[in-house]
Amino acid sequence: MEVEGSSKKMIATQAEMVEAKVPIPYRDQCAHLLIPLNKCRQAELYLPWKCETERHSYEKCEYELVMERMLKMQKIREQEAKLKGPISLIPNTANAS
Repeated sequence: MEVEGSSKKMIATQAEMVEAKVPIPYRDQCAHLLIPLNKCRQAELYLPWKCETERHSYEKCEYELVMERMLKMQKIREQEAKLKGPISLIPNTANAS
């Protein structure tokens, strides 16, 4: 499944996410990494020093998504700034003779 505006593809299907009881806010392009992480957490009783590799890969994926969104927003802002042109510090009424 392709997500519009993102370079990452959805790997986990809706059915897999429902079966794994992934909360709706977490059903993004990194959900395929969250499913095994949650299974590992449950198996290891949520001990913080367990499941480190799964957690790292999930957090890295989320970080990459955030950085991608930030870069896209920065490009949008730059395009809008180009369209508006330079900001005049002198109001138009001051230039009227």
